[in-house]
Amino acid sequence: MVPTKRTSDMTVGHMLILLFLAPLLFSAVFGDQIPVTDQRSNIASVSNKVDDEVFVQLENAAIEHSKAVDSAVLGKYNLWRREYDTEHTDTKVKFMRDQMIMARIYMVLAKSKSKLDIYEELLNQLKENQRVVGKANADSDLPIRAPEAIKAMNQVLSKAKGEMYDCNTFIRKLRGMLQSADEQVRGLKKQSTFLSQLAAKTIPNAIHCLSMRLSIDYYLLSPEQRKFPKSENLENPGLYHYALFSDNVLAASVVVNSTLMNAKEPEKHVFHLVTDKLNFGAMNMWFLLNPPRDATIHVENVDDFKWLNSSYCPVLRQLESAAMKEYYFTAAHPTTLSAGSSNLKYRNPKYLSMLNHLRFYLPQVYPKLNKILFLDDDIVVQKDLTPLWHEDLKGNVNGAVETCGESFHRFDKYLNFSNPHIAQNFDSNACGWAYGMNMFDLDEWKKKDITGIYHKWQTLNEDRALWKLGTLPPGLLTFYKLTHPLNKSWHVLGLGYNPSIDRSEIENAAVIHYNGNMKPWLELAMTKYRPYWTRYINYDHSYIRNCKLRT
Repeated sequence: MVPTKRTSDMTVGHMLILLFLAPLLFSAVFGDQIPVTDQRSNIASVSNKVDDEVFVQLENAAIEHSKAVDSAVLGKYNLWRREYDTEHTDTKVKFMRDQMIMARIYMVLAKSKSKLDIYEELLNQLKENQRVVGKANADSDLPIRAPEAIKAMNQVLSKAKGEMYDCNTFIRKLRGMLQSADEQVRGLKKQSTFLSQLAAKTIPNAIHCLSMRLSIDYYLLSPEQRKFPKSENLENPGLYHYALFSDNVLAASVVVNSTLMNAKEPEKHVFHLVTDKLNFGAMNMWFLLNPPRDATIHVENVDDFKWLNSSYCPVLRQLESAAMKEYYFTAAHPTTLSAGSSNLKYRNPKYLSMLNHLRFYLPQVYPKLNKILFLDDDIVVQKDLTPLWHEDLKGNVNGAVETCGESFHRFDKYLNFSNPHIAQNFDSNACGWAYGMNMFDLDEWKKKDITGIYHKWQTLNEDRALWKLGTLPPGLLTFYKLTHPLNKSWHVLGLGYNPSIDRSEIENAAVIHYNGNMKPWLELAMTKYRPYWTRYINYDHSYIRNCKLRT
């Protein structure tokens, strides 16, 4: 198990307690009657004798870590506080774990002094205590042989203490263990970050299976069978048009299904789906087999947009540079998990996909439309969205829900204000807004040359000095002072990372958004939020059943 922040604090706090109260432990375990004042004077005398550089560094590190430990945590897990004089629910568990720490220290000492008989006794008893404790968190979880294990370990520790105890050496070992434990926790945190990022970007086998099966069947169809009906609606400005760019068939189906199931007039809704070459067949086949209720749908391949090339698009031009290839394709393959964790977030392959950047080219993709509602594929629609087309954007280009509260999600969270290009042109306290459900006025877009503004900022960010990742930062720059705030009930965010969203807020929202790593189609999704997404999937569908997709 990868330690959490709380586990880390407990580990450091517990080690510090052992470090400074080691003599008290011996008194408690072995029955020595050492006056507290003598104990303090012994510790002080030992500290006075130690002056080597390594010892001082370890001591300073321990002190610094002790400052970061929550006093509530120390209070709860301090085995020697008075409250533990009486029975407590997890006294034995905590005591046995302390015994095991002591045993490890004496094992190191025994090996260094060639006392292999004591080493073997400690090792055998340590294994036995580990088996007894197991995953227990309270005394009630312990087996009935726990008291015997405690007594046996006491006897072995008493023998080891009698032959090898030296306060100076003992404190050094404790400090060394503290330092080592802290380094291990940091390494595990890095590995956890890496693995969570990796898991979030991985397509589950079942969804991959779905895409492959659909693709095979699509290309077995004749050209006539591949056509969608109602193509005359695709450029009708009097209808309600959606833009959905996705390479995930299942996610796209949930967006379309949820929108139409909550629409009052589904026949007036038109979905413009764009996907990549790999998923083009699958996306077409899915919606041919499952035509949306009375609505119009059209699927396109982003690779067919010949105007979207490196001579026109800064992102594509930058990807051809040697420096960018090094950053994304060579440096992104570290030799260890922890080494790659820090920048994996910024090297996410989705940021290389033109499906992600296509949102800045909406008038070029849909030249005959005057308004379009952009939807991400990790959202669920829960109410009729028709009123959004009648929302007065007051001359702005983008209608979006603002995300800032106090200092959170303001411009300085996303942009580098130490760069003069940013500092001189933008307010660091300006309120951020959310991509995922955005109403775009394409007529105003063309008048204000929004795509040109985006090109300007993307070109300036070739060395990633203005922002690190994603399309939200360039969106904040591009639509600066051109965004109309929508009512927050239109779009509730955070279901992919925030476990404490109020249930009523979710259920009253028109759109809920699983932004973050915990997407609803992944195993790491938050269980309590998944039903809002899975209710729009028919798990009895033959393709879904054959690919073993489960709730």
